[in-house]
Amino acid sequence: MSDGLNISLVVGSFHRTSCEIMVKKAWSTARALGLEVGDEVWVPGSMEKPLATKRLLERSGVDAVVVLGIIEQGETAHGRVMGQAVIHALIDLQLATNKPVGIGILGPEILPEQVPPRLEPYAEAAVQAVHTMLVS
Repeated sequence: MSDGLNISLVVGSFHRTSCEIMVKKAWSTARALGLEVGDEVWVPGSMEKPLATKRLLERSGVDAVVVLGIIEQGETAHGRVMGQAVIHALIDLQLATNKPVGIGILGPEILPEQVPPRLEPYAEAAVQAVHTMLVS
């Protein structure tokens, strides 16, 4: 059953196997909440997520976007800087379009062993967040 609310997913393909777990959980959570998932857009990495999100938010049939992915800890501060820039850009898009953006990005600076137990909870929480914003 759908409440007539449509969301789209933007997913980073750099950690594809792990992100496929997140996508599956996002789909099941959306269905359970009565949300329709339209587009599922895979992008190379986190830096491409804001542009893909903006393109989706500009569509009249998209009520919200859920962004999923992983920014692992690296040898330099690159991940932290990238994570801050991406999150900031996504928040700005949310405010500019008045449409919710659910952020299910693990990290920055997450260690590989910290990833598996967080995949489903982060995806679920991101979908729940946009649902809450859409119905409140």
